[in-house]
Amino acid sequence: MSAARILVVDDESEIRGLLKEILADEGYEVDVAADAAEARAARAAHDPDLVLLDIWMPDTDGITLLREWVQPNGSSCPVVMMSGHGTVETAVEATRLGAFDFVEKPLSLAKLLRTVERALDSGRNKRQSARSLVPPLIAPVGKSRAMAALREQVQQVAPHETPVLIIGEPGSGREAFARYIHSLSPRAAGPFVQLVATGVSDEGAAAALHGTEDSNGVHAGVFEQAAGGVLFINGVEDLPPKAQGLLVAALETRTFTRVGGATPVNTNVRIIGSATSRFLNAEGTGVRLELLSRLNVITLNVPPLRDYAQDVPDLLRHYVDRLVDEQHLPFRRFGVAAQNRLRNYPWPGNVRELRNLVQRLLILGGEEEIRLDEIERELAAHAPTTEPLVKQDLLALPLREAREHFERAYLQQQLILCNGKVGQLAKRVGMERTHLYRKLRSLGVDFRQLAED
Repeated sequence: MSAARILVVDDESEIRGLLKEILADEGYEVDVAADAAEARAARAAHDPDLVLLDIWMPDTDGITLLREWVQPNGSSCPVVMMSGHGTVETAVEATRLGAFDFVEKPLSLAKLLRTVERALDSGRNKRQSARSLVPPLIAPVGKSRAMAALREQVQQVAPHETPVLIIGEPGSGREAFARYIHSLSPRAAGPFVQLVATGVSDEGAAAALHGTEDSNGVHAGVFEQAAGGVLFINGVEDLPPKAQGLLVAALETRTFTRVGGATPVNTNVRIIGSATSRFLNAEGTGVRLELLSRLNVITLNVPPLRDYAQDVPDLLRHYVDRLVDEQHLPFRRFGVAAQNRLRNYPWPGNVRELRNLVQRLLILGGEEEIRLDEIERELAAHAPTTEPLVKQDLLALPLREAREHFERAYLQQQLILCNGKVGQLAKRVGMERTHLYRKLRSLGVDFRQLAED
């Protein structure tokens, strides 16, 4: 997906140059125009996604251009008005004529960038609504080839009733894709019911799935709760054997009987399951294999975030705006250095970890711009201590520091395996003992403490 194109219309050359530089640094394609004639030509040549339009210009004012460009049916691109001589009346008039927003000069960089992002989102919403597609906020975020291909695959799968198995690491966004399938399917008006597999026991499996029936009435299980919609089973591999068997039977016969009841009930649900790759690879019982064969008619593979790290800046902006709107947290923006640092972070917890990071930074507050040093403190404070060495965050470090990190972690783990005995460690790693002692001291590895422990 190409970058959004923005047209800046302002008769002041310094402002045009400044805005072009700032917006280009944010990844946008930028055209500039000094007057109405240049603006009309640029707009006709490139069809921008957004126009930043100054009100006061020497030949034709911005309000006149706004009247020309804003279509009654809302099909035109959004326009944000700018003015250093703004009044309430002017802002009201611009909004009434169809401007998306009004910003005053001197421009606040944070406010301007947020307004630009909101205006572009609004334009995308309108264009997709015109094509009768789901609004973009429902679709998982990302401009990378991997995310675009996955969204396209979902759009092909969604109209059918076939069960779907979504494979991915924990936190990778499997539920988001399940909801995306639901929103694009003929069942979109029906319920989306989630069953967390770890919360189901063998003893309670029948009641949880089928529901119960007694003298007090019917207590619906998840099959009935999801009637007409989608039943999303989060973590299929964690279902106990009895629950797996009940699910296989329901998929085969499309009926079930409530606990305490005698009359079969027809199922009217689409099953979407999520699992990690171990569900596909593990050798299981016959029931497990039968369930897998029923569910993986269509399999979607959601990649880990580290495989499409170019989307990290978009995800950061998305979650900032979402948390500000939903939880009324103070707005903050990630600086360029902070974004670059996070693009190089391996994200062992995937998109869920990114969202949690954004939420913490907004809750804790601070300056509007989130700087690199703040990111470094957060990553250090929440660094995973149990991850394998290959997942440690070494790629973002200079070679010397990365080598020291690796050597320290390697020798600490090897020393533990040798029960703290340096002589045994020397043989294990192939180093002369005197050199090994010197290396341990230089890396700050306390081999004496390890030996005592």
